[in-house]
Amino acid sequence: YRDLHTFELQVPTRLIEWARGNRICVAGYGQSDGNEILQLIPPPTLLTKETQGLCPERDFKVECGGFSERPVYSLKYVPDTSLLVTSGPPDSSLQVWQVSAEDSDIIKSVSTIATENDTGQSWAKIATISARAPWVLHGSRLDRVQITEVESRKNVYTAASRGSEELSGLAFLDCNTLLLCCATGRLCVADIRQPQNLMEAVSAPSAPCSEQWCMGTRHGAQGLEPSCQPVARLSSRGLLTLTDLRKTSEFLALAKARVPSPGSGAEFLCVSWAPALEGYLAISGFDGTVHVYDTQSWDSSGREAEPIFVHKGHAFGGAGGSGDSPLVTVHTWHLQKPRTLFSAASDGSLHVWDWVQPCGKC
Repeated sequence: YRDLHTFELQVPTRLIEWARGNRICVAGYGQSDGNEILQLIPPPTLLTKETQGLCPERDFKVECGGFSERPVYSLKYVPDTSLLVTSGPPDSSLQVWQVSAEDSDIIKSVSTIATENDTGQSWAKIATISARAPWVLHGSRLDRVQITEVESRKNVYTAASRGSEELSGLAFLDCNTLLLCCATGRLCVADIRQPQNLMEAVSAPSAPCSEQWCMGTRHGAQGLEPSCQPVARLSSRGLLTLTDLRKTSEFLALAKARVPSPGSGAEFLCVSWAPALEGYLAISGFDGTVHVYDTQSWDSSGREAEPIFVHKGHAFGGAGGSGDSPLVTVHTWHLQKPRTLFSAASDGSLHVWDWVQPCGKC
């Protein structure tokens, strides 16, 4: 490691979200009332683009917080606002939160976005954007995807789909284009200007019906169309696919991650592209580790890929509440520091780490 910071949360979290001012937000996902939502200030060494060497303050600081009466499974900061949107069981409704001004340390609930016929539906996956107005894209199934204006709670768009597959993730590719990933691995692309058009489907490789999938999208470089950025998909068996949305009939690359077999399920599957490092992605959710891969040498053979780095800090950090080894619940990349990642585990540990590139490529 070049650097490693740790922080112990009161409860486990399954999300790490960047907020304004280079803050990060975390929240508990326990089943009891009183799940904390916290906005943390990272250690000072992570707030600058250049490595600063020794620094007397190496810990996270809690800047503000609040409590949710329900488990928080997903949290998204609404760009250019002081609002957060969360979702979690027992239904697909959304909760909107206000991060208070500098003279207050409270994150307070301000409204709820209800969805039609959400009784019995699983929790909603969410994405946010502020290109035209503060919008939230949300849904739990393919036929229940919609865009809602956060502040007015007005419905802006409802997707037209004949399928009712469960969703594992969704994203804005740009202000008009949506990408939806089903738990079966199928990708669907929708244009909000043509809500009645059937979505374009991108199939996953043939796999057992019990296999679950998640996706990761990469923000395009300036001047580059979002559709040019490959979409990564990760299965509960550790299969990784890279897809160019402009040419969906074939895979850009296909590889097998070196993960425990059989897969431990799909609840915490996570795959993400490095925002400041070309061709690098990270995966987690199989055990107490985070694997980092360089995809630039991948082909369509599907052979096992060798990780360039494995973060094992959570695995050696102690046992979770059940006595089992901690399971990494989520990870995310630092927005400016190329090789710096945040990760959280089921024992409540939060790590931020930066690995040393041995071959000098980066």
